[in-house]
Amino acid sequence: MVKCNSSEQDENAEEQAASHMDTVNQEKDASHSVKTDRQFRTQVGVVGAGPAGLVLALLLQQAGIACIVLDRQTREYVETRARAGFLEHRIVEFLRRNGFSKGLDLRGVQHTTCEFRLEGRQYIVPYGDMAGCAHTVYPQQFVVSDLIELFIARGGTILFSHPVVKIEGLEDDKAVIHCHAQNNIDHSPVVKQVECDFIAGCDGFHGIARASIPPDRFSAVTRQYGIGWLALLAEVPSSTERVIYALHESGFAGQMPRTPQVTRFYLECSPQDKESDWPEERIWHELRKRMAVNSNDGDRSGNDELVPGKLIERRVLDMRSVVTETMQYGNLFLAGDAAHIITPVGAKGMNLAIADSEFLAEAFITYYREGDGTHLSKYTETRLPHVWQTIEFSDWMLRLIHNLDESGSRTFSDRLRRARLERLCGQGDYANTFAANYVGK
Repeated sequence: MVKCNSSEQDENAEEQAASHMDTVNQEKDASHSVKTDRQFRTQVGVVGAGPAGLVLALLLQQAGIACIVLDRQTREYVETRARAGFLEHRIVEFLRRNGFSKGLDLRGVQHTTCEFRLEGRQYIVPYGDMAGCAHTVYPQQFVVSDLIELFIARGGTILFSHPVVKIEGLEDDKAVIHCHAQNNIDHSPVVKQVECDFIAGCDGFHGIARASIPPDRFSAVTRQYGIGWLALLAEVPSSTERVIYALHESGFAGQMPRTPQVTRFYLECSPQDKESDWPEERIWHELRKRMAVNSNDGDRSGNDELVPGKLIERRVLDMRSVVTETMQYGNLFLAGDAAHIITPVGAKGMNLAIADSEFLAEAFITYYREGDGTHLSKYTETRLPHVWQTIEFSDWMLRLIHNLDESGSRTFSDRLRRARLERLCGQGDYANTFAANYVGK
């Protein structure tokens, strides 16, 4: 086993990998995991069946590397959990190259324009024309469902309803994942074990993988913004084909298309607010008020196209960013939300998670095929700069749509935001840089 949190271990990687592969070849064909009633043996154990875990598992599967995916939730829950919906251009191209894009190619909708609103004025930014490429709107639950179907159809194993309760052996030759399940006959609790060479922790910020790193080896950087977003899903068509970011004295409001009949809305609120503080009447009133635009004669009017509908999701998000700078420990590697939390501003979360898995898969493949653990040992070192660059863009955009001026001069802050919006609508490097970062060129 290559313990990859120390550069001095690189020198022994080839010898250790060769020894490991001899053992693996004696145990089984490398494309299949070995399992008994309560024990499994595989090469890579993937904790979490979200975008990060599933993309990683599929890439390993294609390379003939044995892996098992575990998730605490049912398959139905995982496939219907609504989260992100915007896929960057480079992520769509990556999914297409690897044959993972059938669903998004059939049902995804391209977006090339976004709109900002300030003081009733519309600022339309044709970022797709500037960057020469587009976003694809395809809800995360559809991405997850497609990846699950593909992985299982190709012979992959996903243990749904198997909450992981303990991870051990992170500094040993083999790591062990302990999970709970139910006996199929009498539904009594059963403890199962998955023994593996490596563990990919893709189980989110509150998952057990992140918590398994010893406190004295763990490092994370956090930014609390002191604001909340009321995240809403409504069974209504979007009032526009564009994403809308409305900057208002009462707080931010946003509208993001998801499907032809479902729209995502956001309302700035206190992070201490509860869902019950926001009855439907208040929600639709605030959306209309904050997203209002000036009529032709200059009078402020509501958005007549914003039609209320059934709310199918309502939750308060605490706007924060967290970067776990210990993305690996021993034979554990973190990806996606387990490694970093990013605000929804800019729609980068799912894209960043998939990018983590792309690199991590390449590192595992190099290790197993060539006996070279260099890329694994440099996972954190390689991924952190990209993570921070993405966090920086999200932070910049959050400060554009929220008045975070601690001096209390709202007029000054609003004038700055107006100047930035005017530059985004114009020609030049400022607008082009935004477009490239926003669309993920």
